[in-house]
Amino acid sequence: MDLDLAPPTGVGPLRIGMTRDAANMALDSLRDLSAVSDSDRPGQQVFRPSGLMISIHCMRDMLEAIELGRPSSQRDRVLFQGVDVFALPAREVVQRMGEFTSIDEDPDDDASFIAPDLLLSFWRPFAADDEPEEEQGYYFSSVLLARPGYYDTPAQAAERLQQSS
Repeated sequence: MDLDLAPPTGVGPLRIGMTRDAANMALDSLRDLSAVSDSDRPGQQVFRPSGLMISIHCMRDMLEAIELGRPSSQRDRVLFQGVDVFALPAREVVQRMGEFTSIDEDPDDDASFIAPDLLLSFWRPFAADDEPEEEQGYYFSSVLLARPGYYDTPAQAAERLQQSS
């Protein structure tokens, strides 16, 4: 299955801003009923047979963020504008993302990157850009797609509120 990241809208049937009940149903639709994982948590996360993890984060009865974890096989792919964010080396993902939007190294974690205009963040536990055998550092481990304002500080949230009124 291919899942296309469509910021700020969502991923597959998961739509930012949908109610918690609707998000739970959409998440459940991504479960492979022929191979339900013991790690599945209804209303929180699904693990597909490929190892792909799909997790939802709700607050105030609304879907605010969707996180996807790197699968162990290519049976499931996570794409942004044709870029397979888990199959390509992290360095190449950053380079290719830079063709569409600004993408910056996370100031708190030099192995992670944020595309602030798209509300996408890419994480890996450490950087190993020149060591393909070191998969956890060579590839991204997860990608998070969030609602506008998800990363705001309290001051930024107040400013966003003021601008929208």
